[in-house]
Amino acid sequence: MEFLQSALAFVVAIGVLVTVHEYGHFWVARRAGVKVLRFSVGFGRPLLSWRRGPDRTEYVLAAIPLGGYVKMLDEREGAVAAEDLPRAFNRQSVGARIAIVLAGPTANFLFAVLAYWVMFLLGVGGLRAIVGEVAPQSLADRAGLSPEFAIVEVDGRPARTWEGVVQALIASTLDEPGPVRLTVVDPSGVESSRMLDLSDLVLDDLTQGQFFDAVGIEPARPSIPPVIGEVTSGEPAERAGLRRGDRVLSANGKAIPDWDAWVAFVRAHPGERIDLVIEREGAKVGVALVPARLETDDGVIGRIGAAPYPVDMVLDRYYVDERYPFAQAAGRAVAKTYEIAALTLGVFWKMLQLEVSVKNLSGPISIAQYAGYSAGSGIARFLEFLAIVSVSLGILNLLPIPVLDGGHLLYYLVEFVKGGPLSEQSQLIGQQVGIALLIGLMSLAFYNDLARLLG
Repeated sequence: MEFLQSALAFVVAIGVLVTVHEYGHFWVARRAGVKVLRFSVGFGRPLLSWRRGPDRTEYVLAAIPLGGYVKMLDEREGAVAAEDLPRAFNRQSVGARIAIVLAGPTANFLFAVLAYWVMFLLGVGGLRAIVGEVAPQSLADRAGLSPEFAIVEVDGRPARTWEGVVQALIASTLDEPGPVRLTVVDPSGVESSRMLDLSDLVLDDLTQGQFFDAVGIEPARPSIPPVIGEVTSGEPAERAGLRRGDRVLSANGKAIPDWDAWVAFVRAHPGERIDLVIEREGAKVGVALVPARLETDDGVIGRIGAAPYPVDMVLDRYYVDERYPFAQAAGRAVAKTYEIAALTLGVFWKMLQLEVSVKNLSGPISIAQYAGYSAGSGIARFLEFLAIVSVSLGILNLLPIPVLDGGHLLYYLVEFVKGGPLSEQSQLIGQQVGIALLIGLMSLAFYNDLARLLG
């Protein structure tokens, strides 16, 4: 089931983003008077095709959903009727060709703004950046961070969640790792500053998910008490006589400190008798419970059909829902798109300088996994995923590699400077080099995917 969700989410995501990118080229080409012969989402054998419009443009949905293209009338690709010569792509001015090529990446950036805008209107949740345990003599300890401190800014940049804190720290340390100013609020509500010195921190610790170990912090997480809330009719909890408000004290003699420990204990004992001691209306009561057996992708687990008692106040302390009104959401969306674009460019540049590991590159397998996870986490998270990948797609296409949009832009800029196009031989060599670089980049990303998958 998880595989199917990831596969479906991946196809939807890539289909949407490729369509957006190619539509950018298509829209500007049509406005520039260029005749479009084919608009294809995907490569390979057409699964669905139709023609429409005065130019009888062919619209294609193809079998391999890993890209797409817009085929325009061009004398370099075949004979062109005399009456159509003014509409051939190669007959357009350098400025028009640059605009058409730039339109694809631009569409991706605009789509990211739109996706973030809707996400901020709907609201996206995250774990508040509240410090839990602090390791002695760690970077966090030397910075003066203490348990229950809430981080609210990184070098003046608002950061309300741990995800936002890590992104802001990466952005702050891309130029040169060093002291970073954290604005924190202590449990009494007093705001102050702390300097977190990241001079000796390897940037990969931030980009590859090792931040908490490297800095010496455990995020604070809510401790939900093991109190029974809703009990599902006909399930083991109801049959055992458990009621709303019962607090689980111990199971088979083992103390149960919180709801997570209770869930773990139940899952580990499918079909087995559990002797409980619960607290009910101030008195201790013994209860015998036998969890049902449930088949999952991770094996057989126990289930009793009970939910925790509502703890909204506890959750509000540790979780934040980032939501803004209409106009403010639009401004935040533009800022977020810029932040992610700058972060992506910065990490990629550090990668080229060999200061960040190429293990940060992700291929289709990782993207599919992230797509499935985000889709399963709600529409807001899936929109965030689409926005991030759309920004990455826009930046990737702007790299000055022949066969990509950035390579074509480079050719046109050279043509503009020298007053004439590059020779066909030079362009052919550039395309061969570009294809080799692209294959190498894709192979490395696919290798990283397999390495992550195989552990």
